[in-house]
Amino acid sequence: MSYGIRTLLAVCAVAALPALTASPAVAQAVACPVKIGAVLSLTGSMGAVGKNIANSAQLAVRHINEGGGIKGCQAELALRDDQGQPSVGVDAAKFLVEVERVSGLGGAISSGVTIPVLTSVAAPSKIPQISCCSSAPILTAMAQEGKTGGFFFRTIPTVKSLAYLPAALAAERGWKRIALIYVNTDYGTSLVKDFTKATEVAGGKVVKAVGFNENQASYRAEVTAALSEKPDAMFLVAFPLDGATIAREWISLGGTQNLILNNALRSPDFVKAVGERYLTKAFGTDNTTTGGPSVETFKQAFETEYKASASGPGIYNIYDAVMALGLAMNIAPDLSGTSVRDAIRKIHTAGGENVATGPAEFKKARELIAKGTAIKYTGATGPIEFDAYGDVSGPAISWRIDGQNMVIDKGYSIEDMLKLFKRIDG
Repeated sequence: MSYGIRTLLAVCAVAALPALTASPAVAQAVACPVKIGAVLSLTGSMGAVGKNIANSAQLAVRHINEGGGIKGCQAELALRDDQGQPSVGVDAAKFLVEVERVSGLGGAISSGVTIPVLTSVAAPSKIPQISCCSSAPILTAMAQEGKTGGFFFRTIPTVKSLAYLPAALAAERGWKRIALIYVNTDYGTSLVKDFTKATEVAGGKVVKAVGFNENQASYRAEVTAALSEKPDAMFLVAFPLDGATIAREWISLGGTQNLILNNALRSPDFVKAVGERYLTKAFGTDNTTTGGPSVETFKQAFETEYKASASGPGIYNIYDAVMALGLAMNIAPDLSGTSVRDAIRKIHTAGGENVATGPAEFKKARELIAKGTAIKYTGATGPIEFDAYGDVSGPAISWRIDGQNMVIDKGYSIEDMLKLFKRIDG
C-alpha cells in the first residue's frame, strides 16, 4: 500500500487492542490520523447552508476524538468544497479517495452532486458514502437495482416527505392552482413529480412547472413563464442564493405571496435577501429529529461551539453521518471500504446497548464494541437505522417566517408521515 507523504505519519499498532467485534479481531496497522472524507458545498448556491453543515461535521470528528478516536488513532476530517457542481464534486471525491486515502465519505448535499460522486468514485472504489442531505428517490432505485454495491447510505429521509407534506398543507390553505419553479437537478425533478401527485390527490393542480439552471444573474424568463397560468400559490424549490433572486423577481412581477418553500430555504440568508415583509404568507417543511436527550446534547454542543443556531437543513444529519462512519470504523475488523460498509448497519442493532451523541457516549460505544457487545446508536436526528437500501425514516415539521425568525408551526411524527404516504400512495 502506498500512502505517499502519509508514510511519514505515525503507525498505530492495533493488534494488542481488545476485539472490536463479536468475531475475532484482525491484527493490522492503521495510519494515524484516520481520515474521514467529506464533499460539501462551502461556496456556490448552497454555500450559505453548507458552512454550518461543515461545522457540524467538524464537531462530530471532535467528539469522536474526545471519545477515544478510531482504532487507537485520532480522526481527521478531510473536507473538500464541491461548489455545488457535479464535476467539481467528483474531482474532490477522487482526491479524497486516491490521495487522502479516506475510508469513508460524508456528503454531498445536493443529489445532483451525490449521484455522480457515488457512481464515479464511491461505488467503483468500494468506499462507503453517507449523505446528509440528498433525498432524491433515484438513489433508492439505484440501490434496489444493485448499482450502489451497498456502499450508499443517507441520514435524511427520501424526497417524498418534502413533497407530500407541503402538498397536503397547501390543500388545507385552499391553494388549488400551484406553480412550481424548481432547480433542474435529480432532487428538483423528483420533488416536482411527487408534489404533483400529492397535489392531485388533494384535489389541486400544478398549473405550471418551470425548471431552472443554477447560478444565473436573473430568472425573469422562468418567473414570467410560471406566472402565465395565474397561479394562486408558488412552490419554490431552490437553494438560498438562487432562491432569493427568484423570489424577489416573482414578487416584483406581481406574483402571489402565497409561497411554499423547500427545506433548503430554511435559511436566515434567504429571509434577509428577500425581506421578511414579503414572506408573511409563506410556509415551508423540513425533515426533523425525534427529540430527546441525544438530540438536545448535540444541539447544545453545536450552539455552544459555533455561537449559531442549530436550526437549518443538514446540520443534524451530517453529524450523524460522520458519527456513523466513526462508529462503523471501530466495529469493522479493518478500515477497508468493504469492512466499513458492512459495519455501518451494526451501529444500530436490535437489542443492542443504547449509545447517543457526544464524546462520553462515543467513548461508551467504543468500550462496548471492544467487549463484542452490540450497540444501538440514537443520534442527533434520532435512531439511525438503515434499511436494505441505505435509507432511514423520520419525522417532519412545518415552519413559517416571523420577522427574521423561522418558527416551527407543527411537528409530524414518523407515524403521521406514514399515514400521509398511505393516503397518497394508496
